[in-house]
Amino acid sequence: MKIIHAANELKTKGKDVCLAIGFFDGVHLGHQQILRQTIADAHKHEGLALALTFDKHPNVVVAPDKAPPLIYSLPQKLRAIESLGIENILLIEFDTQFSEQTGEQFIRGLARDLGKLHSVCVGANFVFGHKRSGNVALLKRLGAELDFQVHGLSAVSLDGQTVSSTRIREAIRAGKLDAASQMLGRPYAICGTVVMGDKLGRQLGFPTANLDAAGLVLPPNGVYAAFTQLKGKQYRAALNIGYRPTVTARMQLRVEAHLLDFRGDLYGAELEMEVCEKLRDERKFSSPEKLREQIARDIASVKGGR
Repeated sequence: MKIIHAANELKTKGKDVCLAIGFFDGVHLGHQQILRQTIADAHKHEGLALALTFDKHPNVVVAPDKAPPLIYSLPQKLRAIESLGIENILLIEFDTQFSEQTGEQFIRGLARDLGKLHSVCVGANFVFGHKRSGNVALLKRLGAELDFQVHGLSAVSLDGQTVSSTRIREAIRAGKLDAASQMLGRPYAICGTVVMGDKLGRQLGFPTANLDAAGLVLPPNGVYAAFTQLKGKQYRAALNIGYRPTVTARMQLRVEAHLLDFRGDLYGAELEMEVCEKLRDERKFSSPEKLREQIARDIASVKGGR
């Protein structure tokens, strides 16, 4: 996968460009439809498939109080896009200057810098540009002028309801992880970099990897059975999401995983934890020893495949 940060960095070698545009949080079934249409266009016309996305949710810049927690970290999102067969990603830094472009300025700039733009694929309700000035109608008007096709694809439905990032976030918050996975088209997973913790897990005899999950939507607090891949090997894990009330009075949410049968240093590594099932709610124990006994039972449950 080649990641570029400006449209004129794409080496087209004279080929037409088929472009998908979106924030693509979660790269869910609806997003996959957009990306696959782009790939199909590229194959049919011997062009290049390019996915354009942003480094942060636009609301972080234009409406911070309305910025949602994300389903996927940025690296996780980029890997999901790549897995569908997209070889080129235009990753744009969404900052104040960029946000001030109108929708028309944005598209004209892309058409100019990409060379020959063959098609643009978006969701039917996609809006973009300063004050949401761009939509599918604008794309079609500019497509007629600049000679590119426009696909405004209708939303995908599942169980009679539209698949959307908002609906997936709601499912995750409610602990409906099977429903979230169905809408994502892959098992739900939390991804983050392993950061330094306070080593309380190690003191209890169960060292944990503390994941930086800042900005991500999370399931309800509790202990979960999980899996992760590390250097080509799969590890079962007990994943704890919560405030650890037995061992600390600080109200700081932590996401930490104990990888079964793993020995080594994980600091700085990126872990993607596939969340399988909830084992129990978070609760305060009468002593660290009681907590230690419960953690041992949790790990036995994970080993047993519960």
